[in-house]
Amino acid sequence: MPVLQLTQGVVEWGGRTLLDQTDLTLDAGERIGLIGRNGEGKSTLLMALAGEYPLDGGVLWTGPGLRSAYLEQESSFQGEGSVVDSILAGHPLWRELQTRTNPPLEAAGHLDHPEIWTLRSRAEALCDMLALSAGAPVGSLSGGQQKRAAIAATLLSEPDLLFLDEPTNHMDLEGIEILEKTLLRFRGTTVFITHDRRFLERLATRIVELDRGQLRSFPGDFSSYLQRREEFLSAEAASLERLEGQLAGEEAWLRQGVRARTKRNQGRLRRLERLREERRQRQARNGTAQLQITAALPSGTLVAALEDASFAYGPQKLVHNFSTRIERGDRVGIIGPNGAGKTTLLRLILGELVPQSGQIRMGTQQKVAYFDQLRSQLDPEARVMDVIADGNDFLDIGGERRHVLGYLQDFLFPPDRARGPVKSLSGGERARLLLARIFSRPANILVLDEPTNDLDLESLDLLEERLQAFPGTVLLVSHDREFLDQVTTQCIVSLGNGRWLNMAGGYADWLAWQAGQSPVTAPAAQEPGPGKGAEVRGRGLRRRRPELSFRERQELEQLPEKIEHLEQEQQRLASAMGESETYRDPERAQLLQGESRALEEQLAAAYARWEALEARLQEIACQQDAP
Repeated sequence: MPVLQLTQGVVEWGGRTLLDQTDLTLDAGERIGLIGRNGEGKSTLLMALAGEYPLDGGVLWTGPGLRSAYLEQESSFQGEGSVVDSILAGHPLWRELQTRTNPPLEAAGHLDHPEIWTLRSRAEALCDMLALSAGAPVGSLSGGQQKRAAIAATLLSEPDLLFLDEPTNHMDLEGIEILEKTLLRFRGTTVFITHDRRFLERLATRIVELDRGQLRSFPGDFSSYLQRREEFLSAEAASLERLEGQLAGEEAWLRQGVRARTKRNQGRLRRLERLREERRQRQARNGTAQLQITAALPSGTLVAALEDASFAYGPQKLVHNFSTRIERGDRVGIIGPNGAGKTTLLRLILGELVPQSGQIRMGTQQKVAYFDQLRSQLDPEARVMDVIADGNDFLDIGGERRHVLGYLQDFLFPPDRARGPVKSLSGGERARLLLARIFSRPANILVLDEPTNDLDLESLDLLEERLQAFPGTVLLVSHDREFLDQVTTQCIVSLGNGRWLNMAGGYADWLAWQAGQSPVTAPAAQEPGPGKGAEVRGRGLRRRRPELSFRERQELEQLPEKIEHLEQEQQRLASAMGESETYRDPERAQLLQGESRALEEQLAAAYARWEALEARLQEIACQQDAP
């Protein structure tokens, strides 16, 4: 059943047409991944669909009585007091009640609103679902926790339409996986922008691509989209080639001279004009970025060797008795939650910090290029071209003298964008600009701190290829699971409390290692001794094996049937709410909407309980298989 329809939509911004008379229909329960190149206008389109940005043409229809919620890309979670109180403060009914200690009669009706009495319990449930401490002070939250809290505040209103712009940005891997599970349980319609390919693969039921002002829809998951998109682009290229052939023939005919201007040939002239107009409208696809890394002379074989290195800020241990050896050509991924000390470990490896105990030996002939997650190297007021060449017109790239405008075109910056200010660029364009800057300088060690944030999918694929071919050393901090798997040859993983595990492979290998560890062993219970930081294998004490009670087993067997019944009831209500006659009786319509929300809560609780019991059952099975 359609819940939103965009008809002949037009969006213009900065003299560009971002959406050119295109249509889109969203159905109930869909999870739509909105993708496209950096600068195509995805965020503006998402805002327009959410009603946060006006259309310049066309019609946007949203189903009557449906609630919408929008999370902007750089959302910040502000507030005072506890996390749960700040989440509640975002709900309009709660805010109104807080401002009226003695509500007059016309406001007292809100107290009879059924939603009022469940707000706090729902806010606390969202905190549990998103792994947030409800009573923690807002000021103590990390960047990733703030993002999760902002998502909780967005979900509190129980929207029917949820619009999320880059919800995984600044989240650690644990936070991303928690968000995935939360959105999989969400029963409404979700439209989200992300460049995280694993996130897209797991969540999306349909991919919608914004390309040159048009929307193309690809039902199915992300893998299906990749296959069908290649087929589409091949057909489009063949069609454009035929058009160019027809146009070349007509142009040659026109150059024959006077005979082309006789009356009987006016039809061919009109056809030529139509072909020219068709080619103009079907503008060629933008080029692909040409990322080239300028490699310096090789460094020494040794890059860094840490021996029992430790570093702490006060009582907080960030690195404790850690030993590792990094050599030229290694591509090392550093994995850990926000606040685990990834940046501190990087600075130790690079020799920027001196360990408080232990030793570090540094290699020779090192030239380091650093990609900063916060992009502080970019002056927002400077021109794009001046960021690259420091005011010069030419660059020396790998021994070749190149004009800065030509170099920037390799990174998809046309001359008009290259002459503009940095502050006018989108997040993805700023990421490409910083890559252009660091790749223009010779380096044999690349340090990349969250390079994938905001980069479009094509640029990500190309960056992966270039890093795989780079002859130097790569130190990578990223929460993009696919990127880690494609680039890294080894990982250093945080185990908490300053302990780090050094292992071969990428993120998938780390997951496999975790799965191979018995849940009854507790690595956290054992501090590594000197020299053991690179090979933690904890051997904790065995605990009593948990078991499901008889009542829990009965509940687990009955839950699928219960969920099926609730979903059938939900479909019945959705059909009733989709009938136009329903809204002729406002009281009945309001009653149905209340029943629908209550049913969604029951269904979410049933799914959560099913998942919890299945997880416990799986844990028991793992323990039984353990020696």
